Amino acid sequence: MTNKYMYFIANWKMFGDLRSLNSLDSVIKFSKNNKNTNFRIIYCPPNTLIRPLSKRLKKTNLEVGAQNCHESENYGAFTGHVNSKMLKNVGAKYVILGHSERRSLYHENNASLANKVNTSIESGMEIVFCFGEQLEERKSNRHFDVVKEQLSEALFSLSAASWSQVVLAYEPVWAIGTGKSATAEEAEAVHKLIRNRLAEESELVGEKVRILYGGSVKPENAKALFAMKNIDGALVGGASLDANAFLAICDAAAR
Repeated sequence: MTNKYMYFIANWKMFGDLRSLNSLDSVIKFSKNNKNTNFRIIYCPPNTLIRPLSKRLKKTNLEVGAQNCHESENYGAFTGHVNSKMLKNVGAKYVILGHSERRSLYHENNASLANKVNTSIESGMEIVFCFGEQLEERKSNRHFDVVKEQLSEALFSLSAASWSQVVLAYEPVWAIGTGKSATAEEAEAVHKLIRNRLAEESELVGEKVRILYGGSVKPENAKALFAMKNIDGALVGGASLDANAFLAICDAAAR
């Protein structure tokens, strides 16, 4: 690994209620038992659970994030939306931006994501920025160009200092929620490409940035993924809803 910490981010998507928080007891215990391990475990539940979850995790090593935010840093007449300031106010430290579901279902693009990134960083949030190619883009061997474009248009205006608030998550779209996953070698090739591209802008950023893999991460493939030099953890979707499966993924990095 190139970085000090391994990151494990649980994206609960539109699942969970107050009763779901009871399932975290085993994860809290795992975190306490591994408090000297270089892990960071972050839960990103629906907005309705951010405040109760942050209270539940207050005296633990676990952290809380959100799944999205509005691009405006100002309060205003945006019915149904919340901005990064509001999320931070209720206990979120991180915010996921650019998830493939947001890009495909709500037509988010690199320009709007750049605005979200900038306002979130100004609010003091840490960004989990998602990027990745469609299946047809990989089949046509354009996946390297696609991911470089996604990052350059949304993130390359950031200062070197602001990059300390950014975690990257490579999620090949064809592997999300499909049960399919990139092989460890396929994922590593993209991670290495991105790290080298970042180093062209700033050697320090290229060295320090954390690049996670997301896309049907499961206990069965976690160990092989985490053995790769440039994979610094995982953004976990469906498997994170099962505490035992999520713990098995985290534990794979500890062995």
